[in-house]
Amino acid sequence: MPRVSPLMTERARDLRTNATEAERLIWLRLRSYRPRFTRQLVVGRYIVDLACRSVRLAVEFDGSQHIESVHDAERTECLENLGWSVLRFWNSDVLANPDGVAEAILIKVGDRLGSTHPEPLPSREGRKKEST
Repeated sequence: MPRVSPLMTERARDLRTNATEAERLIWLRLRSYRPRFTRQLVVGRYIVDLACRSVRLAVEFDGSQHIESVHDAERTECLENLGWSVLRFWNSDVLANPDGVAEAILIKVGDRLGSTHPEPLPSREGRKKEST
């Protein structure tokens, strides 16, 4: 894999430092989950807002300047050609319902992970104390 240019690295750092409100709200909800999420990850020639590397999921938060953006369609196509799945959310939707957006992201991660076993064992309820 080619090294990331210092310019892209610096730009990603700057974007992490100056995150939008939508990015901060989702990051606060997802930062402790596994598999891990990364903010402002350089993928190819792009920097994605939020990424889960292990399942190759890129999450983008878009403002009104992205309405009918041809650039966004090209970006999504390029990322998908690199094997990434792309989710896009409007900033207004994130601000109105951050928990719902975080849940949608986690569901997509689960879908991309797939089942660990065709017939998973039922969850354990713990040992019950026997009365003496």
